[in-house]
Amino acid sequence: MPDAPALDERVTTRPADAPAVAPAASSASSAVPARAAVSARVASRLRELATFGLVGGIAFVVDVGVYNLLRLTLLDDKPIGAKVVSVIVATAVAWLGNRYLTFRADRGRAVLKEAVVFGLVNVGGLAIASLCLFVSHYVLGHTSQLADNIAANGVGLVLGTAFRYVAYRWFVFAPATADVR
Repeated sequence: MPDAPALDERVTTRPADAPAVAPAASSASSAVPARAAVSARVASRLRELATFGLVGGIAFVVDVGVYNLLRLTLLDDKPIGAKVVSVIVATAVAWLGNRYLTFRADRGRAVLKEAVVFGLVNVGGLAIASLCLFVSHYVLGHTSQLADNIAANGVGLVLGTAFRYVAYRWFVFAPATADVR
């Protein structure tokens, strides 16, 4: 029985018809720019999310403040009407903040089209918050101001915010180029 090849020969010897493999150094060096690009995209997205959160926080304060002011005064017996008005006012604040801060690099030149799509997305967010409020107030019978706030400004706001971010990112402030986000 012939002797088995030495360990070094089995590891380093390749058949003549086997394809050559690129050296490890070249694949490692090409991975560095790829990692840097990924890191830059992640950092950019985190900044965008932070700004979106700040703008959303300001719009939230406006929404809750206007809602409660209306519930305590003009629309004390109309929680849905108060929510509709408060969301309209908060939407104007969010439009300015998102257009000029969060998505300033991606906003389109067609302001009217962008405004219409922004408005439609916010109607979707309003529908989500209003549905939560409707179910809580009229279906479940939780009619206190605290219950209305939890339904509309807690559950409804969280669900509506997630919907809005995705819709803003992909439909309202999508750049004209075809780059994938």
